[in-house]
Amino acid sequence: MTVYIAEEFTATEADVLRRYFTNLDQPVFALVNLPEVVKGALFARYSRTALSLRRLFLKEFVGELDIEGDQSIDATIGLRRAEELYDVVFFEYGDDSVAQLGGVHLACEQASNVLTKVLEWGRLMSYLEQSTRYIAYDQRLGGRYRFYRDPDILSSSLGTRYVADMDRIFDAYSGLVPQMQEFFRSVEPKNPADSDFAYRMAIKARGLDAIRGMLPSAALSNVGIYGTGQAYEALLLRMRAHPLPEARTYADLMLAELRKVVPSFLKRVDLPERGVRTSAYMADVRESMEAVADSVFGDEVGGEVDDLVELVDFDPEGEVKMVTAMLYPYASLPERVIEARVRAMGIEERISIIKTYTGDRAHRRQRPGRAFERTGYRFDVVSDYGAFRDLQRHRMLTIEWQPLSPRHGYVRPAAVEAAGVAEQFDAVMDRSASLHDALLEEFPDQAAYAVSLAYRVRYSMQFNAREAMHMLELRTSPQGHEAYRRVCQRMHTEIAVVAGPHAGAAALRFVDHSAEPALGRLDAERKADQKRADRTGG
Repeated sequence: MTVYIAEEFTATEADVLRRYFTNLDQPVFALVNLPEVVKGALFARYSRTALSLRRLFLKEFVGELDIEGDQSIDATIGLRRAEELYDVVFFEYGDDSVAQLGGVHLACEQASNVLTKVLEWGRLMSYLEQSTRYIAYDQRLGGRYRFYRDPDILSSSLGTRYVADMDRIFDAYSGLVPQMQEFFRSVEPKNPADSDFAYRMAIKARGLDAIRGMLPSAALSNVGIYGTGQAYEALLLRMRAHPLPEARTYADLMLAELRKVVPSFLKRVDLPERGVRTSAYMADVRESMEAVADSVFGDEVGGEVDDLVELVDFDPEGEVKMVTAMLYPYASLPERVIEARVRAMGIEERISIIKTYTGDRAHRRQRPGRAFERTGYRFDVVSDYGAFRDLQRHRMLTIEWQPLSPRHGYVRPAAVEAAGVAEQFDAVMDRSASLHDALLEEFPDQAAYAVSLAYRVRYSMQFNAREAMHMLELRTSPQGHEAYRRVCQRMHTEIAVVAGPHAGAAALRFVDHSAEPALGRLDAERKADQKRADRTGG
């Protein structure tokens, strides 16, 4: 049984595709010879379609392009000269910044939800991941449910059970897809003022949101990545040191495709004295720290816990430092003098300066300057893995997470109980935990594949006040998923109450503490409808 499903294309389709994609049969491929706006638009559609990127290109994009002039395109033209120049600059002079000037759009398909967290680790890259709220996982790929089939597990005595349990989990999920959508139609009838399309999309998103926690972490996803050569080098070095076999295998696939586009930027990845040594260093540190942690804590593990959002660290003088940073660019004095003046101010005067610096924000996308980066917060969080997946992608924060397992229990959405399907949901959770425990001894790194997204995971999040403004305002909007909305609402409350009401919380004016609406996506779909009408003159 093959790990990845190869797509099939007609001869005509293949003739078009090979001009723009570095291969036609692998899950990892780069985009070439396309305008940047087309590559960006392709990735933008990625999150809301079950189609592969190549199939999406054929269906929705190729008809808009004039491809006649591309018949003789060769992505390697000029490559040799560029490589020669790069070698002179990089290897002779050691100018790493050169590798920041060449970027690649890379499609990473059929990646498990465990692997996607590895792919989306780097700060200096852009990611777009297939959404569980727009794509129903009842659809099959090559006749098989869409979950990762680890070769080591499949060749073991647990292989048959792994596939059977995964199939049953997906069977249960698939059975509830129409039931949950019918439930939400019954509790939130269509408003005659809404279009059929907007209402249908809102119902679909709400129904899939409610049961996404049933999906195992082995569920496959597509990720679009844009990054520089330097960023890809850092990512591949980490992946080659990762304990998960899927990550190491996928790194080889990525390296092969990237070398078709920016080979010079990735010469060091597998050089014994460079990349290989660096990856070995990373692996050694990880293994040593695992041993240290084991010696300190032994077999001690936390049991089931409720959701947790705890502010564990902040700067009590954050307000003074932040106001100092706000004034600094507008003065001609040493920072110590400015800070002394700020310390002598009363609270009201400092608040007035914060308000002036923040300005009259009309919406959340209007964010003030970098003075808000002068203070920060660190949280200890326990939430379902689904919420963690969404929050982890915020690149400007520092996030670390503990092993994914069933030990902290799971979150059953209220809508699941209200719809009368709690028994089916709980049965999937039991099957997930049982499979994880069966895999754990022989496959400690792959056991996470069995863990459903509703199970909780513990993680730390550290970010400055400016990132707090971006993330908390975005992730509490009514169209967001209830799981991460709860986390971010509680973070805002902790900042206001624990760190102090004057430490920046008041500036986060677009944090939404309202209860979740029945159809959270409906307002967003209404706005999208209006934009479509304005564009078409309808």
